[in-house]
Amino acid sequence: MITGETKSKIDRIWNDFWTGGISNPLTVVEQFTYLIFIKQLDDKQILMEKQANLLGLPLEKPIYTKEQSALRWSNFKNKDPETMFNLFTRPQRDLDDVTAFDFMKTIGAEGGEFAKFMKGAIFMIQAPKLLDKVVQQIDQLPLDNRDTKGDLYEYMLSKIAEAGTNGQFRTPRHIINMMVAMAQPKQDDIICDPACGTAGFLVSAGEYIFDNHNDWFQNKTFREHFNTNMFHGTEFDPSMLRIAAMNLQLHGMETPVLSGKDALSEANGDVEDAYTLILANPPFKGSLDYDEVESSLLQTTKTKKTELLFLSLMLRTLKVGGRAAVIVPDGVLFGSSNAHKSIRKELVENQKLEAVISMPSGVFKPYAGVSTAVLFFTKTNSGGTDKVWFYDMKADGYSLDDKRNEIKENDIPDILARYTSLRADAKQSPEHTRKRTDHSFLVPFDEIKGNDWDLSINRYKEIVYEEIEYDEPVDIIKDIQELDEERKNALIVLNKLLG
Repeated sequence: MITGETKSKIDRIWNDFWTGGISNPLTVVEQFTYLIFIKQLDDKQILMEKQANLLGLPLEKPIYTKEQSALRWSNFKNKDPETMFNLFTRPQRDLDDVTAFDFMKTIGAEGGEFAKFMKGAIFMIQAPKLLDKVVQQIDQLPLDNRDTKGDLYEYMLSKIAEAGTNGQFRTPRHIINMMVAMAQPKQDDIICDPACGTAGFLVSAGEYIFDNHNDWFQNKTFREHFNTNMFHGTEFDPSMLRIAAMNLQLHGMETPVLSGKDALSEANGDVEDAYTLILANPPFKGSLDYDEVESSLLQTTKTKKTELLFLSLMLRTLKVGGRAAVIVPDGVLFGSSNAHKSIRKELVENQKLEAVISMPSGVFKPYAGVSTAVLFFTKTNSGGTDKVWFYDMKADGYSLDDKRNEIKENDIPDILARYTSLRADAKQSPEHTRKRTDHSFLVPFDEIKGNDWDLSINRYKEIVYEEIEYDEPVDIIKDIQELDEERKNALIVLNKLLG
């Protein structure tokens, strides 16, 4: 858990960037990321040098050669601001003369997955004093263990307070954790987020495994799977992809499979029956031309809406038996177009739709006020939906205004407990006795089909109105007259006392 002291350090770094003229939140995170990576490269070599010294052997395949020692963090952090800045920005004299920043971009496999996405990276710090301030403060950050460095990077990401385009915005961490806990990642899962952004879902899935199944790491086969093929992410924005790679790396997942492409395009058309678990919050409100979309997606639902196309993508890329937990805008649940109806019919009739969690509109504030829901389904290609579990979330532990202050009311523990009981014993779970007036209840397949595949909770929830009896108007008028008379008498007494 990140401490208040570490938060203060991150806040100071953020403020230094801001006062130094770098005010775009994503640019701040990118520049912060690059400097952390450069520090990590030096830390890695220091560890390699210590191991070589203990064994009395020469260092093989060093990250930095002796000639490049000036580019190492442990060296330049002690230089004066102008000298340090020159190491990052000086003109290149020959092919071997690289800056500390350019060296980072050419590091290759030794730098892990993050180093693969350095093409296009630009050094944006324009003042020696700003670079020196940030370097000295990063040097004081606790980057020596997975939990701490992961938490501090998450805190830095949480400071991104502006929504992106095409409905992209950061998913609250507690909502991600809820979805992962409900999906319960398995030992052999191949997990994907087809619109991974900063990789919050993949990070949470990895943390879930670290926290709940640490014993799995005693198995060599699992360790190899975890480190090579368990986590997949697709993201077309190069900046976000670099941030995602660093986020995963700082959380102990150094070699995820990340792809820099549009998941809905032909470039991703060869991915089919590949994953066993998809966790996602794909872009809302986007609209694509038909010729931009991979053709097989349109066969499931012919639409230009990205939120529907991503559901179609998930059905294509999941293996049979694979599960998905995905956030969708409310319009997906009740939209009346043929495209909306066809995707809902596909999920309910041809796959196994398990749960619909309706979330309050304030969950994504201050980014957006859109109402959303979480869908949980399993790809079967042969149906299997018997009853769908609905939950009407009223509170998520935070106020539903722009401030999002922590509050006592929180339905998430109840959601997890009830969904777990339902999964543990689908036939005998107490959920079967819940009424339509409760927060959660089950709706049978036939009723959903009869409602034109409508999945909005308001279609099925029953509201009990408490009858309130009022006095007759004549009696109310009489009471008012009596009160008026009492007021007059009180004024007469007061005047006598004063006069």
